[in-house]
Amino acid sequence: MPNAQIPVLKQNRMKKRTSRKIAILLILLFIVLLAVLFFRSSLSRVSEIRFDGNVFSTREQLLNRSGLAIGDQYFGVSSSGISEKLREIQSIQQVTVDKQFPGVIAVHIKEFATVAYELQSDGSLRAILANGTSVGVGSSGIAVEKPILTKWKSDDPYKAKLCDALSRIPGEWTADISEIIPAPMPSFPDRIKMYTRSQFEVITTVSLLSSKISYLNQVLETEEPGLITMLEADSYVPFKQDTSEEAQEKDTTQ
Repeated sequence: MPNAQIPVLKQNRMKKRTSRKIAILLILLFIVLLAVLFFRSSLSRVSEIRFDGNVFSTREQLLNRSGLAIGDQYFGVSSSGISEKLREIQSIQQVTVDKQFPGVIAVHIKEFATVAYELQSDGSLRAILANGTSVGVGSSGIAVEKPILTKWKSDDPYKAKLCDALSRIPGEWTADISEIIPAPMPSFPDRIKMYTRSQFEVITTVSLLSSKISYLNQVLETEEPGLITMLEADSYVPFKQDTSEEAQEKDTTQ
């Protein structure tokens, strides 16, 4: 009798295993069905694209370069891919992509800082960024405390180095500089001449500008307008008064 009960136990085990397999298959089919319904629904699509921090690039330019579009598959959007594409725009320094479920793509842009402006042949101004890129001013407006670069060739290698140097100097230290022009010499190929709003004339080089700027500000704050030379040695010579002004002063004192 005990031996006759063994087949009955095996049959019960087989039925339990079969029912488990069926249950697992049903669960898998249910998951697949939910996945299909989800990817066909609006929840799986990009419903909103946000850009912030962009001044020199329009929304249309950013959309075209990134390839983003409303209705794209949300999970198919590559944050690193978008960042890489947008950094190809010369005015953009850094890009951070924030995906917010469901359907929102927020793109945070950091552009290179404006360090100067450049006067064009038609009289218009273009902004010069820290990496040397020239961009249209447009609706961003003009920062009056930034210097204007004149007589610079577009392919001058020292122009980009000058922009980099200006970006490393605090804005309040360059606020008085109104114009910067190239003035190369055989011994100083990166020599520049600067004019200040306080009527000083300054001679230095692109490579020395960062290290000499503190001396420049010291003279600007304590001396009368004159010629400041900041090369291997620093010097300051005040401008001579016009002879007619000197004579007028003598007449008034007599």
